[in-house]
Amino acid sequence: MAETITQVTQPPEFIEAAAKPYITQLQQAVGQFGEADLSQTMGPQFVAGLSPLQQQAISQAGGLGAYEPYLQTAAGLSGPTAYQQFMSPYQQDVIDTTLREFDIQTQKGLPALAAQAVGAGAFGGGREGVQRAEYLSSADRNRAALQAQLLQQGFGQAQQLAGQAFGQQMNLAQLAPGLASQQIAGLSTLGGLQQAQEQAGLAAQQQLAQAQVQQPIQAAQTLGSGIMGLISGYPGQIQQTVQPTPSPLQTALSTGATLAGLYKGFSKLGG
Repeated sequence: MAETITQVTQPPEFIEAAAKPYITQLQQAVGQFGEADLSQTMGPQFVAGLSPLQQQAISQAGGLGAYEPYLQTAAGLSGPTAYQQFMSPYQQDVIDTTLREFDIQTQKGLPALAAQAVGAGAFGGGREGVQRAEYLSSADRNRAALQAQLLQQGFGQAQQLAGQAFGQQMNLAQLAPGLASQQIAGLSTLGGLQQAQEQAGLAAQQQLAQAQVQQPIQAAQTLGSGIMGLISGYPGQIQQTVQPTPSPLQTALSTGATLAGLYKGFSKLGG
């Protein structure tokens, strides 16, 4: 006699009750995640811009050419006439005073010549005239030499000062770019620290925005993981339903009972 056996595996009732709202929650979370505005969680708004110090460093990059004015000034301190601007304004006064004193001393020497001529008995003669002419001529040569010496000293000093000024301007021309580079490097370093700090803040904001978008679906996944753990810990219950196949006698009796019932029904209608 054949039998029909039906097996149904069902989870425990408390697990089934927990799983139903989970499915609804998961569907809602997936829908929210799919409709999320990604422009709120990523994009250029989360990239830090240049800090004020970095902008200042860029603006001062033109200072690397600060050597040019010094080179131009140095060029004006070279050449054959560069010394002129360093000539002492009092040099001519010094020369005039020195030469005037020289002339005074020269005149003081003339009486001595006259005394020598008197002593030699040649006063007023040709010999005295020659000596006097030689004396004055020598004095003129010495005066010219003294004047040239004074002029040369002034020129030499002016040349030396011009050379010093030229060297100073060249040194400044060499130092200026280095100083500008150091300042720019310092500003860039500090500006980089400011930018990194700002970037860290923007990254934290982006992480928060992304976490807020993912929170519903992550919560649903966490709930699902818990339910799956419960299912693995509580195996489902197997329910069996056994339905034996009716025998010929049972079939006949069942058919007879059906027919008898129908006959009674018709009899009541006829009566």
